[in-house]
Amino acid sequence: MALNDTRLPYGLRDIKVATLDGTGVKGTLVDLPNAQTLEFSESTSTQTLRGDDSTVASRTTVDNVEWSLEAGGIKFEAMVVIAGGTVASTGTTPAVVKTWVRMGTDAYPDFYLSGLALSESGGSHTTKIHRAKATQISGTHADGEFWVSGAEGTGIATLTAADVGKVWTMGAQETALSSAD
Repeated sequence: MALNDTRLPYGLRDIKVATLDGTGVKGTLVDLPNAQTLEFSESTSTQTLRGDDSTVASRTTVDNVEWSLEAGGIKFEAMVVIAGGTVASTGTTPAVVKTWVRMGTDAYPDFYLSGLALSESGGSHTTKIHRAKATQISGTHADGEFWVSGAEGTGIATLTAADVGKVWTMGAQETALSSAD
């Protein structure tokens, strides 16, 4: 089956996140389980050339991308990639206690973000933000409802030599992937 030019992504099958080192190289992918939403929109800048009392030309470029995500439940290891902090476990079964701690001095780290959807036109569809940074995380304890983890932030151009300048990438795969990369 040939890759269909008209993509029909449906749903959200997977979200993965990974730490980035100082040169932008990604670490091990960490699953964000129970993915519910992954949204993004570009922020742009436009420069206009005027002359002879009219607009002669304009140029619009991508400054960054604004993104948000939601996932059912919470996985501390994934949230540390997104928001920073530390995870520690104490005790032994059946009395293990795991904690995620963020300090007032913790800065949100840069990280890699990838989402996967299956495509109704065949194969799969990926959306990757190469250098994301959260600006806010959220979640709610509510009567009769499950916890939904949320995060939002921006994505800017990557630092990696192989991908310098990439802010985001969309991909279409003829053969469906089983997880986001």
